[in-house]
Amino acid sequence: MSDVRHVLVLPDRDAAEEVVEALAERFGVWEEPQVVRDALAGEDDAEDAQWLVVLRDEEGRLDAEVLDAFAGEWEGWREEP
Repeated sequence: MSDVRHVLVLPDRDAAEEVVEALAERFGVWEEPQVVRDALAGEDDAEDAQWLVVLRDEEGRLDAEVLDAFAGEWEGWREEP
């Protein structure tokens, strides 16, 4: 068992929550991904934050490029953890 993780960066909380729902529907990800607010360095405004969706992929069955394109549907991207 490996500890493979994918981090999807989304522009807002709504997008992050939609991505979590779509992961189950599109990729069969049933383990609840972790959703984390990531404030941008040096920014005081609560609006200036990104939302991260962190999902484990212990079987290594999710393709990084496919996840990057998937996140792009919500104006996000996949980042290396």
